[in-house]
Amino acid sequence: MPHSHQEYIPGVCNIGRAEVKLRKAIGWIGLMITAALWIALKMAGVSAACRLVLFLPATVAAIGFLQAAWHFCANFGLRGALNFGPNVGKTDTVQEAEFRRQDRRKALQIISLSMLAGAVVAAAAYFTA
Repeated sequence: MPHSHQEYIPGVCNIGRAEVKLRKAIGWIGLMITAALWIALKMAGVSAACRLVLFLPATVAAIGFLQAAWHFCANFGLRGALNFGPNVGKTDTVQEAEFRRQDRRKALQIISLSMLAGAVVAAAAYFTA
């Protein structure tokens, strides 16, 4: 559910433009590492089991892209933080307990979906000859 909110909405949006830009960059870096590593592993002729290592960079790519698309940082959501300022990493605290619960749910959703994407990539690498 992509959106362009630039204000805190519990369980929906907890980061602004600067943080979104960083998450998008992380997604692209993770994707490039995944692709390069997959090619290198295939060319090196490593076993299918060794190719399961692609789970890690593929998960990083997915988490970066999902956080950017949803304007929501999973780490901030787990910690009860938010940032809409121009400086990456400078956070404010979410005071309301119910808002923190909503944020934790969204964070766990992002983490779960990212791990699922990583598992799909790892399985594809495992089962391709």
